[in-house]
Amino acid sequence: MPMSLTRLACRLHLFAFCVGGGLAAAPAHAEDFALPYDLAGDPDTRLAASDNGPARYVQDTSDLDENILLPAARPQDDNPERKWSRDYLAVGAGVLSTPSYNGSDDRNILPAFYLRGRVSGFSFSTRGTNFQVDLIRQRRGQKTDFKFGPIINLRSDRTGRIKDPQVEALGEKKMAVELGISAGVTHTGVITSEYDQIGFRVVGLKDISGKHGSWVVSPTLDYGTPISKRAYLGASVSVNVYGKGFGRYYYDIDPLGSAASGLPVYTGAGRKATAGKYTIGVAGAYALSGDLRKGFVLVGGAQYGRLTGRYADSPIVSQAGSADQWLFGGGVAYQF
Repeated sequence: MPMSLTRLACRLHLFAFCVGGGLAAAPAHAEDFALPYDLAGDPDTRLAASDNGPARYVQDTSDLDENILLPAARPQDDNPERKWSRDYLAVGAGVLSTPSYNGSDDRNILPAFYLRGRVSGFSFSTRGTNFQVDLIRQRRGQKTDFKFGPIINLRSDRTGRIKDPQVEALGEKKMAVELGISAGVTHTGVITSEYDQIGFRVVGLKDISGKHGSWVVSPTLDYGTPISKRAYLGASVSVNVYGKGFGRYYYDIDPLGSAASGLPVYTGAGRKATAGKYTIGVAGAYALSGDLRKGFVLVGGAQYGRLTGRYADSPIVSQAGSADQWLFGGGVAYQF
């Protein structure tokens, strides 16, 4: 159904998966750009609205567009025996404005791309610098969708493009490879209509490359709704909980690092696991074709994040950077 796929357009905040600078140049905290996620239900409905007026929804089993970026339903799709949600492939390209490291007050502008799809009910997508697969097949017509599957992430924070001379003097970090699980649930038809969506998900990642040797857990709550046939809005809130090794690797400063950079010795971030960052984000999509279900869609989003506690107290944040973290992204998407 179009509603759920409106979400697809919005997900271009996943832009952090950069093409121009390569994965190593992508900010490791780009996966924190947690704008509305995959709240994709699959009710058998047709979106009907004036070009500028509010959307209304008419039950119609002849049009099985569960994704707003899909082209209009084709005759071969009108099969009442079809069990799983329709296959699709969506691609996008754009730019991302992000801090040069997580906690920096300097910015980088990076080109990026986005990929998402579904085959035989199994969904996959890029999100920031990670790739994930949903192993729970999405059934046609379901309003509540459970998600569970593996996720792999490349964390490249402070591996390059550091603009602050003191933080640069601490030395570049090695890219960490993290493996984990993504799980969640979404429900269609909550507040504004039968087709707005709310979802909750948790991502847990563990370093398997021996770099920071720790873990990250990120619960997120998403909400999104269409406001017309052309436009969609969504929002999300999340928190990142970091293990001790993560804080020690990225935010603590040992005596050698202090001597090289002029920043004071700091050991607070690695003392215990803690919630280190809170975020809130908004995203929007606008169909150039006049219909969010087909053609090219402009997408954009913004996110405010705040480093807290022991992480905000680290000298690379409190002296060389800022606890306030803004990310902005925009571009164009198209679905095949």
